[in-house]
Amino acid sequence: MKKLFAIAFTLMLAPLALAAQFEEGTHYKVVSQAPVQGQPRVTEFFSFYCPHCYTFEKVHLPNLKKSLDSGIKLEQKHVDFIGGPMGIEMTKALAVMQTMKVGEQVKKPLFAAIHDNGVKFSTGSDVKQLFVDQGVDGEKYDKAINSFMVNSKVKSWKKEQVSSGIRGVPAIIVNGKYQVEMGALESTEQLSELINYLAKKQD
Repeated sequence: MKKLFAIAFTLMLAPLALAAQFEEGTHYKVVSQAPVQGQPRVTEFFSFYCPHCYTFEKVHLPNLKKSLDSGIKLEQKHVDFIGGPMGIEMTKALAVMQTMKVGEQVKKPLFAAIHDNGVKFSTGSDVKQLFVDQGVDGEKYDKAINSFMVNSKVKSWKKEQVSSGIRGVPAIIVNGKYQVEMGALESTEQLSELINYLAKKQD
């Protein structure tokens, strides 16, 4: 009986221990005063031009997806402040991937083209050609990139990028309110623990 009580007491203390492990100003910062609403969500802001984002995509993101608590929605959004004018084109490219549901088909080849193969994209047509090379229908691509849904995504991401004050990527924001201080973390496991902790915060 004493053993069961000890186990139950330990489980009760676990959330408190986790809370004590992470500190505002060290492990995360508040980027919005808006109340937390809706389904818990974690958003990765990234750029196809960012080598650290490519590493995060290949090495850390698969493990992070597996370790998030049930019910937490993972989103990816693109920033436009890297790559000059092509930063905007790459933002549109991710919006097209999500709208056409071809991210698994195109996202990693686009990263690899830039960072492994040294491809220099200079126009939106260059980006379209990569989609086509990966089996995406060109006409459907043209329709998607000019669609209301893609334009809405691009505008929404820009607004969030500016309001949160993001200056570097990859940037992780939880519930639109808490930005993870990536430099303070030592592993993917610690990152997932912090995200799971922040996803439950309501203040």
